[in-house]
Amino acid sequence: MMEQGNSGFSETGLSRLREVLARHVESKRIPGLVALVSRGGETHVEALGTMRHDGGAPMRRDTIFRMASTTKPVAAAAAMVLLDECRLRLDDPIDRWLPELADRRVLKRADGPLDETVPARRPITVRDLLTSTFGLGLDTTAMGSPMMSAFFEQGVYGTEWMLPAPDPDEWMRRLGTLPLMYQPGERWLYNVGDDVLGVLVARVSGQSFETFLRDRIFDPLGMKDTGFHVPADQIDRLPPLYAPDPQTGEFIVADEAEGGHHSKPPAFQSGGGGLDSTVDDYHAYFRMLLNHGMHGTQRILSRPAVELMTTNRLTPEQLAAREAWARNVVHLSHGQGQHGGWGFGMAVRTYRGDYAPIGQFGWDGGAGTTTYADPDNQLVGILLTQTGMSTPDSARVIHDFWTTLYQAIDN
Repeated sequence: MMEQGNSGFSETGLSRLREVLARHVESKRIPGLVALVSRGGETHVEALGTMRHDGGAPMRRDTIFRMASTTKPVAAAAAMVLLDECRLRLDDPIDRWLPELADRRVLKRADGPLDETVPARRPITVRDLLTSTFGLGLDTTAMGSPMMSAFFEQGVYGTEWMLPAPDPDEWMRRLGTLPLMYQPGERWLYNVGDDVLGVLVARVSGQSFETFLRDRIFDPLGMKDTGFHVPADQIDRLPPLYAPDPQTGEFIVADEAEGGHHSKPPAFQSGGGGLDSTVDDYHAYFRMLLNHGMHGTQRILSRPAVELMTTNRLTPEQLAAREAWARNVVHLSHGQGQHGGWGFGMAVRTYRGDYAPIGQFGWDGGAGTTTYADPDNQLVGILLTQTGMSTPDSARVIHDFWTTLYQAIDN
């Protein structure tokens, strides 16, 4: 499926890309996938394999996927709208809107007892949430620590989904019972800040997080299939999510489509990992970022807002902590994101560690998704699967997608 325009890819390169993706599907380890690549005026889409591992309906361009952590780069834009309008400021303390996180105590040691704390040296700021440095997060280097256990014991996160289950007010109450792991602004920590950011946007705007995203981001960009659940009349477009058995490779259904986690509106609209979407919707969003916040003649975000989101915002010390985290996450050993910095809600390449150049930005998701844009090459690449990261298979197809995509660029 090709939309003709200005030359962006070589025919030989696109053929190789299709062959490599097809090889993963033919291996029977990836039931199906949808990939979109665009450069200049050219967009190329591949839909390969089937919705279920045992056959049935084929993958289509409009198949809806669980975006998992690739939610983060999109959700961050809501906060940027509020920054553009001066309804939030980067160094504002969040206490006014999130009193549950005021007057924090901080663990003496991040892996130490929860009752051994010192006072926070300063309030948490909006900047801390946007950069994931507010003091709480999922630390893969300390999974057996009292704090990591407390996340699950207090019901902040469920063990199955790593998505908040209670409504936002109750979730914030539970989060507020825990001390911080690090002083505000001290260390990069994954995921929790993105979920707090969604609550902040809702309270500042007076709308639900999804309503604000829809009014200010999704509808203006034509992202008609993006939201925090899939409506009943569209549920046939959502494949099951598989978590293959790490030992046998057997396809275990982690989430069915009908009656599953994404078949009804969630109590908590998770900025860390809750969105469902399609390749075309995500393409519209990342193309807007490449266009410095413009969608056609309409401005969605200011140019400075996009620059803040898509350039490194971490100090060398914070980057060292992020790299240590990445080494403990299986899909980053094969996929994207382990080479460099962090902006707002997404990775940013600060040095060249593989085929992708410095300046590329985006992120991966544990449900087998990857979305990145590359300003130098004016390139967007999106690969969506229904195979989670319990085995390395979806990570490997992500790695091979990016390797062959960069070879397909026709300069």
